Amino acid sequence: MPGLAFVSAVLVVVFEQFVQWKYGATGLVGLLLLTVGVKAKSPSVSSAGAVVLALLVAGPAL
Repeated sequence: MPGLAFVSAVLVVVFEQFVQWKYGATGLVGLLLLTVGVKAKSPSVSSAGAVVLALLVAGPAL
């Protein structure tokens, strides 16, 4: 069980680093808002994070 927790923690850190590398600080803020909103069960905060990430991903297409 501790091995699974370690692997999941490593995957989260790797994913956060990828988002920051690909989308910069704004992507990291969007991911943070989304994560905090889901954990706090706050739809408005998680929606704000989702919108920020969606705008970053769809930005070149707009």
